[in-house]
Amino acid sequence: MRTTKDGRVALLAYSALDRLHTCCGPNQPWIVMPTAALDGLQQAQPFQLLLLDIMIPEDKRQEGAS
Repeated sequence: MRTTKDGRVALLAYSALDRLHTCCGPNQPWIVMPTAALDGLQQAQPFQLLLLDIMIPEDKRQEGAS
């Protein structure tokens, strides 16, 4: 999840692992989640936007497990 410039919380989702690696880098932490589970996630950790396959600039990427 990321906070947008206007203060909204966005959930970033990627339609395939290769797109995640291309858009976020190879060390980005990730999980697999069926779309049906998004309602539960919304209840546990509210978000205002769901963004699909968004490219994150290299200087804004988070490093996670390799």
